[in-house]
Amino acid sequence: MPASGPDASGAPIAPVKGRYIALAMLILVYTLNFLDRQIISILKDPIGKELQLNDEQLGLMGGLAFALLYTTLAIPVAWLADRKSRVWIMTWALGIWSAFTALCGLTGNFVQLFFARMGVGVGEAGGVAPAYSLIADYFPPKQRSRALAIYSFGIPVGSAAGILFGGLLAQYVDWRFAFISIGLFGVLLAPVFRIVVKDPPRNLYDAQPVGAKALGFLPACRLAFAKPSFWLMSLGAAFSSMVGYGLLYWMPTFLDRSMNLGLVDRSWYLAGILFFGGVAGMMLGGFLGDRLGAKSKRYYPLIPAVAFAISAPLYVLGVLTTDPFIAFFVFLVPQALGLVWLGPILTAVQHLGPANSRTMISALFLLINNLIGIAVGTWFFGFMSERLKPSLGDESIKYAFIIGLSFYLVAALLLFLASFRIKKDWVD
Repeated sequence: MPASGPDASGAPIAPVKGRYIALAMLILVYTLNFLDRQIISILKDPIGKELQLNDEQLGLMGGLAFALLYTTLAIPVAWLADRKSRVWIMTWALGIWSAFTALCGLTGNFVQLFFARMGVGVGEAGGVAPAYSLIADYFPPKQRSRALAIYSFGIPVGSAAGILFGGLLAQYVDWRFAFISIGLFGVLLAPVFRIVVKDPPRNLYDAQPVGAKALGFLPACRLAFAKPSFWLMSLGAAFSSMVGYGLLYWMPTFLDRSMNLGLVDRSWYLAGILFFGGVAGMMLGGFLGDRLGAKSKRYYPLIPAVAFAISAPLYVLGVLTTDPFIAFFVFLVPQALGLVWLGPILTAVQHLGPANSRTMISALFLLINNLIGIAVGTWFFGFMSERLKPSLGDESIKYAFIIGLSFYLVAALLLFLASFRIKKDWVD
């Protein structure tokens, strides 16, 4: 295997052994992360009917219940991951969120399900930021945007799998069995992940000396919060995630109410959009990030800014299309463009602080992104739908989508502004 990057003396450094196997396992765990996170979007309709929940309650269950502890606990978990084994942390995280996913299938009312979803968030708090740090230590800077984009395949693949398997299991068995079976699979996968994946040496490919002491929580906050590009990229990603999570969570309801698709049909329909559009967007973002980012740091936030600006009107066009067949192909393009941001932005975030504090910087970014994106996004669309329902009936969710898509334009503006600051804030 060819050498990858020089060490401090200029000598080439051999690639970390087993990095592609580790990346494959990280993708699998991330897939399960999003499967467990998003399965509730297809199951919420049968859940709502059985437990007699309205749209606003369903929005809170899908957003705030998960995000409340997911976002806040990610900070102490990140502090620990910068100092202890990231693989052990992810192993425990996988086991915890999977166990709570299974527990969701045993609940009998809104309060019980709300707290079970909070438990899923507790586990998933340790599932993402440590993975970003692992990938940054497995791959040199010139390959990180693609590696992080490939890792992010877990988002469309996991979301599509959650929609498809959740819908099929709910239709042919019941929604409780869907939660229990998928949760138990994750519990069984946790020890396999621990055996296969190893912690690589920290900071191997970076200018910072190997073994340098990680920043504490307050110094990391002072470093990140003092950089305008951190706020612009975090808030830009957060506003885009409001749309991304909100649309994904409520799209099954839209397909039911506005396009009259049954549970199985809308499961296949949405899974296809998520998988094909999502994977294409990840690949495009990773390729453009590595190719254009090598020419100028400005491209890291500029690429997703352009993508979001194009996505918003295309989504509106898809929502207003009455033919499900035509709408499917219209939705594919903005679905892809809406996920272009992950490779370039996650790469840029990795370079806003010293190499051995990447997990903490990533966790601070995820705190802002997810607290706004997940907690507010899913609730906002449900809130708007409930308020519009007296005048618009079943079409209320359609017009809630059109109103919410304006957040993509806000995200585009924030990331465009970040493109003017990123070079100054970058740390090699």
